[in-house]
Amino acid sequence: MLKLHFAPNSRAGRILWLLEELELPYELNRMDFNPKDLKSDEHRARHPLGRVPVLEDGDVSIFESGAIVEYVLERHKNGGLKPSVESPEFPAYLQWFHYCEGMVMPPVNTIVVQTVLLPPERRDEKALEQAKRLLTKSLAPVDETLAGKDYLIGDFSAADIMLGHACFMSNRLGCVPDEMANLKAYVERIAARPAFNKAITA
Repeated sequence: MLKLHFAPNSRAGRILWLLEELELPYELNRMDFNPKDLKSDEHRARHPLGRVPVLEDGDVSIFESGAIVEYVLERHKNGGLKPSVESPEFPAYLQWFHYCEGMVMPPVNTIVVQTVLLPPERRDEKALEQAKRLLTKSLAPVDETLAGKDYLIGDFSAADIMLGHACFMSNRLGCVPDEMANLKAYVERIAARPAFNKAITA
């Protein structure tokens, strides 16, 4: 059985969401988002930097959320939740799947560092405001591509699990302005999915 090493409010939520969408059986090792759990010798043996998610599948152990998504789809769902290579949607699927970590998550990371991880006396208000502006700017193309569509490539796909999770978090951080109506509606659609709800409340 698949075993997911998970901490709440992290990228591990994407993998839990994926497993729920695919209705795959799994075991969950829920850890607290603190050094006691994540930096323990036991967890560092799974991930050298003490991070999540990590997925174990028999003798296989794999980290990095995007890599895990691709692994699960190929090994356990015969390529489900993604278009075929020949599909006209395949290039857009790849683009939005990777846009998440390339463009959206770097400013999200800075915001989390400046508002949660650093003690108040070490926080940099200028860096925080710059990251918020950059995040909103990086979401503008996502809002544009969602015009007239429920999901990024039309049908729900693993690109929505990667980027949709990041959009939900960006909205929670207050960086999706009301004028991005397509993106606001998209976040609401994602939040209404039962599998997403299970993942986000775990």
